[in-house]
Amino acid sequence: MSNQRQLFGTDGIRGVAGDFPLTKESTYLIGRALGHDLVRSTGKPKAVIGQDTRESSVWIADRVAAGLAAVGVEVHSAGLITTPGIAYLARSRGFAAGVVISASHNPWTDNGIKVFSADGFKLRDARELEIEKEIFELLAKPDAADQTALGIAGPSLAGEAELRKAYIEKLAGSVGSDLSGLRVLVDCANGAATAEAPELFGSLRVQATFTHVTPDGRNINQGCGALHPETLSKEAAELGVNFDLGVTFDGDADRALFCDSGGRVVNGDGVLLLAARDMQARGKLARNTVVATTMSNMGVEIALKKSGIAMLRANVGDKYVLEEMLKTQATLGGEQSGHVIFRDGDATTGDGLLTALRVMDVIVRSGKSLAELVSDLNVFPQKIQNVRVREKIPFAQVPEVARAIAAAENELNGNGRVVVRYSGTEALARVMVEAESEEKMKTLAAGIAAEIQRALGV
Repeated sequence: MSNQRQLFGTDGIRGVAGDFPLTKESTYLIGRALGHDLVRSTGKPKAVIGQDTRESSVWIADRVAAGLAAVGVEVHSAGLITTPGIAYLARSRGFAAGVVISASHNPWTDNGIKVFSADGFKLRDARELEIEKEIFELLAKPDAADQTALGIAGPSLAGEAELRKAYIEKLAGSVGSDLSGLRVLVDCANGAATAEAPELFGSLRVQATFTHVTPDGRNINQGCGALHPETLSKEAAELGVNFDLGVTFDGDADRALFCDSGGRVVNGDGVLLLAARDMQARGKLARNTVVATTMSNMGVEIALKKSGIAMLRANVGDKYVLEEMLKTQATLGGEQSGHVIFRDGDATTGDGLLTALRVMDVIVRSGKSLAELVSDLNVFPQKIQNVRVREKIPFAQVPEVARAIAAAENELNGNGRVVVRYSGTEALARVMVEAESEEKMKTLAAGIAAEIQRALGV
């Protein structure tokens, strides 16, 4: 067995629902392997499970829950809930683990299994590897997935409304400002936020207009949500209302993007900038440091530096941002894609709903608009080009790709950046180039992408 994880990526186990590793058999065995891990460490463990709105989420949750129960884990369901909602419940309600059935921003045909430990943090890589080893051992045993469990009879796990309510109340209690004067357009991506955002914003008397809140099992992230912030901007203009801001979530609402009153998109870099300055002013920004990733724009690094704030870069993936935050004791970190982690409270993962509340809170307390708060963020032109690949060979081992990357870096000569990496959740190579001119950025990105396509493309 390899020392490299084969099933777990940067955000749990993910794939096409119905195909390995998300078949009826393998999801049950994943539940059993996780259950064994919990029993070994806890004795008589309880676990909480929740899911997004994909049509496959119900049966996958049932299979994982059956696997957990088969080895003695007491399973509770929060039903439809955001990923950070499960992380909160795991750490606040005495659960040995929290399990989320979601593929976040991926299409409805995909799904995934994310696991949080009792402290609300995602599992460490070494623990995921141990669970993986047992999954493969169980798969090798023809009788491991007993057929009675695979054909689960009776109703699915009923969601316990009280669990979701506890999370909503926790979020509402985190805001000290009066948000009732704000007019906000909210895109729930036909995902998990549909279960919580209306109640949460309603309890805080936000003047919210909600879109994409009619999930049908297949329309999650479809032309909406954080993958398509341009939809938010367009709808804000079409509705003819003078919104103060718009907020858009991804499928499991662990991230959020925004648009200002003029419809301009504000991504995670902008949120990090305005949140860092606000936390610094209130003495809450530990070590005057922010943790971002290799994908954050050079522009935010320069703007933060002007305020005397250092920016560290972690690998892409909010779990790696969090690891760097814990290592450096930073209280703010996040990704350009909208995962933002606030450690001046007790958050243990990116939380789109919390991020939205924090942004609104800063707007109200500062008396400034969202546009004003990020007005000096001069973004370097940035191109991200995806190439679908058949295998993930380290780029240093592919000479023509390595040469193209080196040539691009030489041409930029410090006035820009090149980041080429594999997606942690899909069979994609991501080529990111920042440069002072848009023409140079596009040319360099296209050249590297072409070499990857020739050497590794599908």
